[in-house]
Amino acid sequence: MSAPGVDLAAYCARIGHSGPLRPDLDTLRALQERHPAAIAFEAIDVLLGRGVDLSPAAVDAKLIGAGRGGYCYEHNSLFKRVLEAIGFEVEGLIARVNWQTAPDAPLSPPSHMALRVTVGGVRYLVDVGFGSCVPTAPLRLAAREPQSTGHEIFRLRPAGGEMQLEASIAGRWQPVYRLLPGPLLDGDYRLHNWYTSTHPDSHFRHRLIVTRTTPEARHVLADSRLTVRGRDGTVQQETLDADALETALAERFGLPVEAAWRPAIERAAGAPPSG
Repeated sequence: MSAPGVDLAAYCARIGHSGPLRPDLDTLRALQERHPAAIAFEAIDVLLGRGVDLSPAAVDAKLIGAGRGGYCYEHNSLFKRVLEAIGFEVEGLIARVNWQTAPDAPLSPPSHMALRVTVGGVRYLVDVGFGSCVPTAPLRLAAREPQSTGHEIFRLRPAGGEMQLEASIAGRWQPVYRLLPGPLLDGDYRLHNWYTSTHPDSHFRHRLIVTRTTPEARHVLADSRLTVRGRDGTVQQETLDADALETALAERFGLPVEAAWRPAIERAAGAPPSG
């Protein structure tokens, strides 16, 4: 059975895309750049204990209709259906996140959804849902040389039967996540989503994490700390109080702030700065 469709016109209006919709590399590149610039990465529903509904109708109503953001399962499941509706060949993947972990840290369980898209016989890693280090261009999965994007340079290398994605940050290669080789069915993500959105050990249950990546800069909110990393390598940081946090969520990240978010915003403002 084919995956439920998506309103392509509404999606394109949401991300500001008015160009062609063809299953080619130019279209893929354009959509992958525009998506994280328009739709924020955020897990506020998880922080509030609401859980996350991955049904296509719920994801579309939230990310397209309501102007909200989401986390990896929402972003990449939506993007997968968009690409399939255009005519791309798309498979879902799962990865172990090791972003900002110590080199000797134990491997984490698989928890991040990414995509494998085949264009002209070439397989690409495509991801619009990794928050603060989301690749903004397709990455050739078979390539081992560094690959440039609009932001960081990335590379892929074999690692214990998996594929390690790394990003060049301030001149050093930093791990991002390790891709498992086999594709997943859409329904396979339900268990991963349940764990990530409900388990007490999930960091999304305890921290306000919101990001938006525009062509000019990466905007990262980690509790009270706002970091802006420009394409030119500049880094600006500031600590926000609750009112400034609320303003940033609405104006910088484009979110329709709800009154019910205020207690979580105040807790985030009182947390020690990090990120």
